[in-house]
Amino acid sequence: MQTFSCRCGNSLFFENTHCLACESEVGWCPACTHIVALEPLLNGGYRCTHPGCGSALMKCHNYAVENVCNRMVVKAEGYADTLCDCCRYNEMTPDLNISGNRERWAALEAAKRRLFHTLDLLELPHGISRENIRVPLSFSFMADALPDQGLWRSIASQEKVYTGHANGHITINVKEADDVERERLRVDLNESHRTLIGHFRHEIGHYYWDLLVKGLDENACRQVFGDHNNPTYGNALERYYQQGTPANWASQFISAYATMHPWEDFAETFAFYLDMVAVLDTALHMGVSRAEHDGTLDGMLRAFHQVGMAVNELNRDMGLLDLAPGVIAPAVREKLTYLHRLIQNANASPRA
Repeated sequence: MQTFSCRCGNSLFFENTHCLACESEVGWCPACTHIVALEPLLNGGYRCTHPGCGSALMKCHNYAVENVCNRMVVKAEGYADTLCDCCRYNEMTPDLNISGNRERWAALEAAKRRLFHTLDLLELPHGISRENIRVPLSFSFMADALPDQGLWRSIASQEKVYTGHANGHITINVKEADDVERERLRVDLNESHRTLIGHFRHEIGHYYWDLLVKGLDENACRQVFGDHNNPTYGNALERYYQQGTPANWASQFISAYATMHPWEDFAETFAFYLDMVAVLDTALHMGVSRAEHDGTLDGMLRAFHQVGMAVNELNRDMGLLDLAPGVIAPAVREKLTYLHRLIQNANASPRA
């Protein structure tokens, strides 16, 4: 992720809605793909102030009305309640009558925008139901609990919301946007990391299995990740929570949860690949020379290791968790090789 410049010269960042120096409203311009200062137009809307662009824009409905977005829509293509290229994927959003849900929704949207930025960087296909896409993508942000004096309590067992993916639809429980609750779950589940962006990257891995592998490349995927039909997902889930993680999991898998089933192994490894792409993209735009690579998987892994080790040491100086694993096992590298090929070969064919 790069940083951007306001017309006043101040630095702007991907999540900004205002310039802190000149107090201009800012937003993401889809025409020039920059965070830009917005100049109000006399007949309504805004003009992009990025040099060489000047597009007439309007705010996404969720920016103008709900204040949970910062993206713009090209004015000629929009109308008063138009959603931006990220918000249009939403099928269900949180109940804003519940205190704190607007802030949680804003955090979810910020993570989703970063997800889409990485997907577009990789030129991975995605689309909604009315578009020519083999598996339409959509999101629901829902809750099974209400905040009560800083705690979460269940409404009803039949209304419990599970973060997950099914047939192109990604559901995320809004309590994952609650930092305290998410950290509690991370500790309870013995996870090295549990982040909001991590949930999006994991669940989108399931989406791309459906879009790029299912019925298209299953045999090749099975050779690398194992047979996803045996055991069944339900049996594998039950075994995982009864028996736990194998002691030697790190020699074969990117995470403990990846041991549960080949689909979870695929999603966890896919999420790691997106982690690597996002970190290297940001490091390169920040001028970190060690992040330079030739686009091959070996080059990316080498650069990610160098950047990761540096950030790990910085994090340890501050008592924070490590960013990157110290070693990538050969079996994990083989899985990443498969994903690298799959992603590079992704094109218009899955849209048929």
